[in-house]
Formats: sequence, structure tokens, C-alpha cells
Amino acid sequence: MPSRTCVTFDDLTLGYDGHAAVHHLSGTISRGSMTAVIGANGSGKSTLMKGVAGILKPIGGHCIRAAGLSVAYLPQHSELDRSFPAQVIDLVSLGLWPKRGLFGRHTSEDKTAVAGALDAVGMHGFERRPLDSLSGGQMQRALFARALLQDADLILLDEPFNAVDTRTVAHLLALIRHWSGEGRTILAVLHDHDLVRAHFPQSILMARKVIAWGATADVLTAKHLQQARQFEEAWDEDAPWCGADEADEAGDVTAALFAPQPARKAGRHV
Repeated sequence: MPSRTCVTFDDLTLGYDGHAAVHHLSGTISRGSMTAVIGANGSGKSTLMKGVAGILKPIGGHCIRAAGLSVAYLPQHSELDRSFPAQVIDLVSLGLWPKRGLFGRHTSEDKTAVAGALDAVGMHGFERRPLDSLSGGQMQRALFARALLQDADLILLDEPFNAVDTRTVAHLLALIRHWSGEGRTILAVLHDHDLVRAHFPQSILMARKVIAWGATADVLTAKHLQQARQFEEAWDEDAPWCGADEADEAGDVTAALFAPQPARKAGRHV
């Protein structure tokens, strides 16, 4: 019987320029699960997504994806250069590159698939629209259409509902539930706790390390959210490297990751 594990984190540490943004993460993501990654700005959520996508290499430990696993990654709007002279159809057609290569010739079946993906996200008729003319919601729909074409086993969504209207959120949530019903694994960075409670059975609450991970109802408690806030308030830009054997007591969240400093100042990382 094939393994039910999609992604394994083995003491994973990720970061930038000598600063760790995700600390000593261990655990597994199951195949077919829908998991929300939540936490304050700068808590390591996007960094984790880049690590799972293979864009960011670990500083320590390992992120192990199941053999043969295909991945679709939807980045944040801020990471996209919308000034590039491209049209919607160019962006969406990139979803075919795992099958055709970056410069492969598209067949009539491919063109039909592109049209079907655009129609599925409500973007029929937008094929020739320049990317810089799209609203935030239209851009997100186009990115979802690209993911549809990728036909991936694991779908990574980094703030997929940012700057998106309520109607579009409902449409994209329906698509996510459809993916889940097909047995695909969804890992999504989200900020709306009510939306997470309503639609995502599993959650990971982060504050550069995991505060809580499991069933959403057990994760999004007042105690856990307070622990995450305490960590954020104590973040030190110049803190030294974290130790591998930090204490895990709930009341020592801050001390568990960083050694005491004579003075602390506010600072943020992605």
C-alpha cells in the first residue's frame, strides 16, 4: 500500500542571510489533507511554502516530498512582476510546461484545456488581456487556472484570497474543495480565522516555530493565539542562532527560540 504521507518535515530550519525564519519543524502532511498555515506577518508562513516548493533550500534539517509528487505553487501577488508584457493566456499556459516543456508546441487538446481552465475560474474572454490590466481578483483567478492545468498532487497557495472580493473567494474555495475531493493535498497560507475554521480541517499556527498543529478547532484557541502574539512581540532582529534543544513549554515560547538579550527592538522577517 502506498504511503499516506505527502510531505515530511525533519527538524527543518529555513531562513535568509543567516537569520532563521522557520525553526526546527518536524511533522508530516498527509495526502488529501486541507491544511491552513496561519500566524502573524513575519511568522515564517511564506518561507515555509517556499521550502516545500523547493524554491528555498534548508539551512538545517530536511523537507522530504513523497516520490513522484507533482507540485503547483501560487505565490503572493507581491512576488509577481505584472509589468512583464504578457497576456492572461501566456500566464495560464505556463501550467502546461511540466508536460510540454517551456517552449514545447501546444496541441489542439492543450488549447482546449487552457480554454476549459479559464472557463472554470470565470475568466472566459480574458485570454488576450494584459496582466497589468487585471484586478487582484482577476489575477488570482488566472493563477488558479494555471494550477488547474498543472494537475498537481500538492497545491501550495500563499495568501490566495488577498485583495479578492467575497464572490471570488467563494468561487475559489469551491475549486479548492473540488481539488480536495479529487484527493489532492492543499496547503494554504491564510489570515481569516473564521474562513479557516469553516473550510480547513487541519491547521498549523506558526510564530517562526510551530505553536500548534492539528485539528483546526484544537489549534485556533485563545491560549495558542496568545502564545503566538507573545512571540511576535518579543522578536529580536539581532537575535543569535536558535539552539536545537529549545524548551517546548507553552509559557517559554520566546525563550525557547532565542537567547536573552540586554535590549530588544522590533523587527520582522518574511
